[in-house]
Amino acid sequence: MTTMFTPDHEWINIEDHDAAVVGITPHAQDALGDVVFVDLPEVGRTYKRGEVAGVVESVKAAADLYMPVEGEVVEVNEALRNDPALVNRDPMGNGWFFKVHVTRMEQFDELMDPPAYDKLLKSL
Repeated sequence: MTTMFTPDHEWINIEDHDAAVVGITPHAQDALGDVVFVDLPEVGRTYKRGEVAGVVESVKAAADLYMPVEGEVVEVNEALRNDPALVNRDPMGNGWFFKVHVTRMEQFDELMDPPAYDKLLKSL
């Protein structure tokens, strides 16, 4: 299993731990509504797990984007700067936010797998 989730509705795909992909879940996108702006993190910056790494703004609200694991941002999805609606159309695909080089792989094991995340969603 390579995609894991946070209680704050971020996902991370760890297929490549040198460039693990991070985004928000469809649940988060639905709760926000139409995304109109994304503040992406700075490439080269290192974040601790749980640290705010960006902001997602929608017509309804703004929400912080939290770093799911400790690591260094190695790439951001530049397409979101011109077309933040990619998050609305494909939050688990082309609407990804950034890629991170994971420095503490053990933190990945502390995230929720898909069945655990589904259980969380049913409890909301």
